[in-house]
Amino acid sequence: MRNHIKVFKFGGASVKDAAAIKNVAKILKSYQKDSILVVISAMGKTTNALEKVIHAYFEDKENAIELLENVHQQHLQEVQKLLGKGHDVEKDMAKLVNTVKRFLKQNKKKGYDFVYDQIVSLGELLSTTIVAAYLNRLNMSTHWLDARKNISTDNTFREGNIQWDATQRNILKNVLPILKKNGFVLTQGFIGSSKDKSTTTLGREGSDFTAAIFSYCLDAESMSIWKDVPGILTADPRLFKKVEKIDRLSYKEAIEMTYYGAKVIHPKTIKPLQNKNIPMYVKSFVEPKGEGTFIGSNVDAHYPPVVVIEKEQVMLQISTKDFSFVAEHHLSFIFQLFTKYRTKVNMMQNMAISFSVCATIKDEGRLSKLIAELKKTFNVVVEKKLELITVRHYHKSVIEQMKKHKIVMLEERIRNTIQMVVKDVPVMERK
Repeated sequence: MRNHIKVFKFGGASVKDAAAIKNVAKILKSYQKDSILVVISAMGKTTNALEKVIHAYFEDKENAIELLENVHQQHLQEVQKLLGKGHDVEKDMAKLVNTVKRFLKQNKKKGYDFVYDQIVSLGELLSTTIVAAYLNRLNMSTHWLDARKNISTDNTFREGNIQWDATQRNILKNVLPILKKNGFVLTQGFIGSSKDKSTTTLGREGSDFTAAIFSYCLDAESMSIWKDVPGILTADPRLFKKVEKIDRLSYKEAIEMTYYGAKVIHPKTIKPLQNKNIPMYVKSFVEPKGEGTFIGSNVDAHYPPVVVIEKEQVMLQISTKDFSFVAEHHLSFIFQLFTKYRTKVNMMQNMAISFSVCATIKDEGRLSKLIAELKKTFNVVVEKKLELITVRHYHKSVIEQMKKHKIVMLEERIRNTIQMVVKDVPVMERK
């Protein structure tokens, strides 16, 4: 039976500063009569700043503390714009920051992914603490909830796998009773905890997935993601001038778009919602009265061409050293390494003595280790700084436009989808 609960998710751009937080409060004020769980991301660019702390930690601990304190001070500035100086929330923030400072000084585990999760999670903890304090100041009764006591994962740091049974028990026990009372429940996106209570994260931009987990476990009536765009668009408006809003989208089409790299929704978000037929809306926090985009079942729609561009792609051409054919045992070994180094393969092509893949690898350390292991057995040619262009529901004119001033390195067409790995045509200037 569906509960009369809505789940809202606000990303980093929607809480980037004091003015943005005031806007979120204005939106929530119109929903005060509803039972709503609100998932909040870290304030804009905070995760990037904390990643610099992590990098410094492995180089110079004193510098790491200084960078961490910079993050603290930036948040204090926004708090004081919202609540004035000396508000009790400053003590709560100091406790959170001091916990990370102690970790930086006392930690004995050197695993990068473990350290990453313990530090970067501070962003969500700070932002939700601030937003909850501001909402309560406005007499919008808000219960701050620690997501780590509810979202249970394994110990795969930076990409924690959800332990669904434990998570379901936690949420029904800890969250549902609070939502049945008046007020908002506000929690963090992106973070959870392992069995030994270490903080884990769900993958970069994982707050959408957090909202979907809560929606699934609470049998929510709907989930809404609030963005700085009017809904799901046919392309990234930062890259293209003429884009259209898609009013209605099926679960299947949404999954396809996120799989191919559309950034509006985290790739893991749709499955939990589809499993319980929970409708999802992508709405604008700039124009909150707009209809946005509806995502659900039984959507019979004819879609316009949809373009997704993923930059910073890597192409690996892997070939045998003895000119033997690339056989099944070669592919098995290669994919074992891809799994080991968490490599997301976007395209692949098998030829007689070589195997080419286009992959997304944002961690240069993992990429270097992967290539080193591959070179023990194969010849490997690496090309970086490529783009992967995916066009759903394509037609000829769109493909021709995408190929302008590009060299196509790899191409694949299946039914209504074309993918191309491209690089820019080098400009030759006459003397």
